[in-house]
Amino acid sequence: MAAWTYQRRSSRAVPVGDVTIGGGAPVSVQGMTKTHTVDAEATVAQIREMAEAGCQIARCAVPNHRAAEELSAIKSGSPIPLIADIHFQPGLALKAIEEGVDGVRINPGNMEDGNGLRQIFNAAGERDIKVRIGVNSGSVRPRKGLEVDQEAEEARQDMAQLMVNEATDCCRLAEDIGFRNIVLSLKGSDVTTTMRAYRIAARRTAYPFHLGVTAAGPPRESIIKSSIGIGGLLAEGIGDTIRVSMTGPPVKEVEAGIRILEALDLRERTGPEIVSCPTCGRCHMDLADVVREVQKRLEGMQTNVTVAVMGCVVNGPGEAAEADVGLAAGKEGGFIFRGGEKVRKVPASDLVEALVEEVERLE
Repeated sequence: MAAWTYQRRSSRAVPVGDVTIGGGAPVSVQGMTKTHTVDAEATVAQIREMAEAGCQIARCAVPNHRAAEELSAIKSGSPIPLIADIHFQPGLALKAIEEGVDGVRINPGNMEDGNGLRQIFNAAGERDIKVRIGVNSGSVRPRKGLEVDQEAEEARQDMAQLMVNEATDCCRLAEDIGFRNIVLSLKGSDVTTTMRAYRIAARRTAYPFHLGVTAAGPPRESIIKSSIGIGGLLAEGIGDTIRVSMTGPPVKEVEAGIRILEALDLRERTGPEIVSCPTCGRCHMDLADVVREVQKRLEGMQTNVTVAVMGCVVNGPGEAAEADVGLAAGKEGGFIFRGGEKVRKVPASDLVEALVEEVERLE
């Protein structure tokens, strides 16, 4: 299948360890550890697990000085660049930089000390590392700018503008001292605010964007919100690195992020992609059970192949033929397709086995 092309927003290139954010570099996937950072061994183990799943940049919460002191050990054990996530205390960011991290994330909404911010930018500039200015809707000041009697949509739009203003004001502070290794994020907990904030910022700055929908919830809700918010912006050419926020294991966040990029052809897929029909009254078998069995049989396969599992005669044969390997099932059995050609007819009892056999021939 030909790669999907689109007009990518032009942005500055910002190095983060051996990964480049922006400047036309491939969109990278980030993840955040859920361990207590003071437990360096557990944190490194989680980062390694994330990296094995495809994560390219790891972020750790640094809530106190003890956590900051462990960053050197975590950095030494991490196979991917390490970002320190800092709130409230500029001194923690300075300590994190001293410990050798590849970048820090700060939130100007909860770090009011302008002199402290300047110290962070100066220290980051001396080490030639990046700073992500990450503004979240929950910490934007001043909320008093929103009148309580405004309509909800108007309030959301104003919040998006406030977020952008907060971020660009902080950028100007950094630029005043010559620091430009900046990545921006503008995350709301609802999709529409998030998307509007990034669109406004895209017209006002050339800094690369870290995309995400903050506090997106448990897996099902997170995947829906993130696919719309992150995927929608990427489809418009906006975004340079992403992190899916999810209440759950960080590996699941990474996997969801990778799937979003694969769905947009922004990352080459590894392993089979299963395309299956939703079923309707024309389907004469338990297609969901067939799909589950095919998934189980193909688990761990690394070949980039599209496998279609279709359950009726309307679109089934055509869509099965469009895949690398396909099954068009009917009442008595089904037909197996490979490379667009019908290769054999099989009884219902042999459908999964026959389909898997044809897929394995492509390895």
